[in-house]
Amino acid sequence: MPVAGDPRRAIPRTDVLMDEPGFRAAIDRLGPARVKAAIVQAQQRARAGEIPPESVRGHALAALPTRATSLRPVINATGVVIHTNIGRAPLSPAAVEALVIAAGYVDVELDLASGQRSRRGRGVLDALLSAVVPAEAALVVNNGAAALVLATTALAAGREVVVSRGEMVEIGDGFRLPDLIASTGARLREVGTTNRTHLDDYRAAIGPETGCLLKIHPSNFRIEGFTSGVEIAQLAGLGVPVIADIGSGLLGPDPALPDEPDATTTLRQGAALVTASGDKLLGGPQAGIVLGAAPFVERLRRHPLARALRVDKLTLAALEATLTGPEPPVTRMRHLRPEDLRGRTWKLAEAVGGEIVESAGRVGGGGAPGVALSGYAVALPSRVAELLRRGEPAVLARVDAGRCLVDLRCVPTADDDALRDAILAALTTTGDAG
Repeated sequence: MPVAGDPRRAIPRTDVLMDEPGFRAAIDRLGPARVKAAIVQAQQRARAGEIPPESVRGHALAALPTRATSLRPVINATGVVIHTNIGRAPLSPAAVEALVIAAGYVDVELDLASGQRSRRGRGVLDALLSAVVPAEAALVVNNGAAALVLATTALAAGREVVVSRGEMVEIGDGFRLPDLIASTGARLREVGTTNRTHLDDYRAAIGPETGCLLKIHPSNFRIEGFTSGVEIAQLAGLGVPVIADIGSGLLGPDPALPDEPDATTTLRQGAALVTASGDKLLGGPQAGIVLGAAPFVERLRRHPLARALRVDKLTLAALEATLTGPEPPVTRMRHLRPEDLRGRTWKLAEAVGGEIVESAGRVGGGGAPGVALSGYAVALPSRVAELLRRGEPAVLARVDAGRCLVDLRCVPTADDDALRDAILAALTTTGDAG
C-alpha cells in the first residue's frame, strides 16, 4: 500500500484516464477492454518504479495499437502483381466503397418491393453472366479450391474423376489435388503420363463409374519439350461432363497473356463447368467462381455442401463492384509498359541515391508463369530490405543477386512520397544515406 508522500499516489486512476478524450477516442476505435489493459499495464510499471507516475498517461496511449486489426498495410515494391503472402489482388476503390456499404444492413436476400426473400447475390451473378456470355448460370463460393471441391462432389461423389497425370498439381501451402479430390468422396482415375496424355487415354478410362473429366490448368509451372495434352473441345466430345479449373480467374482473352486460359473461351470449347479464383487475375476479393451449363450449376447450388461454402455479403459486394466498376488495379498493373514506369523510377532513384536497373516483374498467384513483366527498379544494398519490411509503412521489396530491388509496378502513385521517405529512413539507419 502506498504511504503518505509516496509518489505512487500520483498514479492516475483507471476510471479517470478512461474518461479523458484521448482514451475515449481509443475506446471507440479499439473497445474498452484493450484500452483498460494498456492503462493497467502502465500503472503496474509505475508502481514497480519502472516509469514515473506522471508518464502513465503517455505510456498507456503509446502502447495502444493505431489500427483496429493486427494486419499492417504493406507497400508492394516486389513487381509481383498477385502476391499471395500480402493478400493477392488489391481491391479497386469501387470494391472498397462496396465493402463499406455492405458493412451495414443490406438487401442481400431480400426483395424490398415485395418484402419477400430473394435470390442471394443476384447482383454479382448477373454481372458474371454479363461478363461471360457463354455461361448459362453462375455460382460464387468462398475460394477457388472450394469451387473445385463442390464441382467434383456434386458430379462425382462415390464415382471416378478422370484426370491427366501431368495435371496432378499441388495448389499451394502443401495442398495437393489428389488429396483435395479424395476429400470429396470421389476416386481419381489418372490417365496418360507426366509429359504426354492423349485423347485415347481418356476414352479408355471412361466407363459406368465415370462422374466427370477434370482438366486442370497447371498455373505456376510449365512442362516443355516432348509433351502433348488434350484440348477441352476434344474432351467435350467424349460424352462426359468436363470440369475445367482455369485457376487465375481470367474471364475473357487477354492478348498480353496468350497462354492463360479464360472462362469465355473454355466454355465455348465445350466445358460443362469452369472454376476459378476471384482474387487473382480478376482482381477482386477471395472467392471461388463457377460458370457453366445451367443444369450442372444448379446441381452445385442445391448440394448441401454449397451452404457451407457460400460467401458473405462483403465478398458479394466487393466482387460485384470489381465486375461492374472501373478497371481493377491488377489489370492496370500487369499492362504497364517499361516506359510507363521509367519516369517514376528515375525520380525515386535520384531522391534516394539508388541505381536504376532493368526489372522483370511477374503476374504471380500462379498466373502466367512464363511471362515476365518488363520494367525498372531502384537497386539498393540488400541489408535495406529487412529495414523496409520492419518500417512504417512496411515496404516489401525484392532481394535478387545480393541487391534490394524496389519495383514501382505495384506501388500506387499516391504512395511514392511515403516509399521515398521509408527508403531514406532505412538508408540512414544502415549508414548508406548519400
